[in-house]
Amino acid sequence: MIKRREALRVVGAVSVGALPGWLRAASDAPDCDVDVLVVGGGTAGTIASIQAARAGAKTMVVEMGSQLGGTTTVGGVALPGLFHAWERQVIAGIGWELVARAVELDSGKMPDFSTPPQRHSQHQVPVNGQLYAALAEEACLGAGVVLCYYEMPLSVRASGDGWEIETAGKGVRRKIRCRQLIDCTGGADIVGMLGMPRLREAETQPGTLMFSFSGYDASKLNADEIEERYQHARVDGSLKDGDYCAADSPFINFLRGGGSNAQHVFGADSSTSATKTQANIAGRASVLRLLRFIRSLPGCAGARIARMQQETAVRETYRIAGEVQVTQEDYVSGRVFEDAVGHSFYPIDLHDRSGVKPQPLQRGIVPTIPLRALVPKGSRNLLVAGRSISSDRLANSALRVQASCMAMGQAAGATAALAARKGATPLDVPIGEIRALLRKHGAIVPG
Repeated sequence: MIKRREALRVVGAVSVGALPGWLRAASDAPDCDVDVLVVGGGTAGTIASIQAARAGAKTMVVEMGSQLGGTTTVGGVALPGLFHAWERQVIAGIGWELVARAVELDSGKMPDFSTPPQRHSQHQVPVNGQLYAALAEEACLGAGVVLCYYEMPLSVRASGDGWEIETAGKGVRRKIRCRQLIDCTGGADIVGMLGMPRLREAETQPGTLMFSFSGYDASKLNADEIEERYQHARVDGSLKDGDYCAADSPFINFLRGGGSNAQHVFGADSSTSATKTQANIAGRASVLRLLRFIRSLPGCAGARIARMQQETAVRETYRIAGEVQVTQEDYVSGRVFEDAVGHSFYPIDLHDRSGVKPQPLQRGIVPTIPLRALVPKGSRNLLVAGRSISSDRLANSALRVQASCMAMGQAAGATAALAARKGATPLDVPIGEIRALLRKHGAIVPG
């Protein structure tokens, strides 16, 4: 059994050899018993696991990648937001704690949240993604979370008052028994394995491989000549639709920005290893097309890739059919749900083949996240956090962003810890107790 007081001693552990014996044994034991198992260590899963462990639950994370953070780190969208709305903070807690630490330790600077932004992106918080991953890992270990990288679930079944999950990784195969299970896979993978209903559009939003180019001076380039060459490249197939997602904007703007979030990978899907492979291949092929085209332009012969993520970030796959669904009308009207456990704040932000045209919220509107939207309909001892929240497509286009997913993750972690302690299912935990625990750990809760 993992003792809570021993868990608190692992802060700052930086190598496997430095970890206490019980943690090394727990991370490679063939059979494990925990209170809360989080599957997926991305944006929501990281925060869910820290919250559950800080609330006293024995917590384990199964993550198929090499680090925590998901879209913020592996995906390279190192601009978490939005934590503020209408000159006040509406999302705080553990996610904000990690973001603030990352900014401070990187000698960064916070945006001026007291000034209304001309564009919502001005209130996103730039962080060093790899530093954030390290800080998230430190916080998990400090709370006593057992981390299982390079591992994924093979099967899941109900067992007594909880779950038994079989997982596999390189040289590791185990059964994990848990009282509460949190699906933070981004595509509701566990929900799908259980045969519960999931929602998905016929055509999902495109993905993006984050990258940047350097090696040229955009201020010295002939914008008209470059635009002519760009349009010709689109016609002859040297560049394809989505290589530059703002096709109605001059290509010189792409060069001035250096790339970054300016590409769309149509059909990008992370729901299986096969489709994820295809998305990554397509993203890298797009970058190569762009690089070769740019190097052919006058004044850009020295262009090079300054940064490129290892994975194409995916915006949309499956959503759960929850006990309640957050609709676009709920979202844009700022409906305060009776079981609200957090806020969300972001424009309706649907990406498609014509690009993206964010639809900002009306002044004063701050949407809320209901606990029931994190619970698959008819389930017990199961929660979902992150972009798979029960919602319609347009609401989901805003709910899917990092600060909102952090709020969902913390709410799920708190609820799971309380449910495990009480021997109850999440919706039987009094909402007042959940909110009190969230506030104790710095979260901002509606009401």
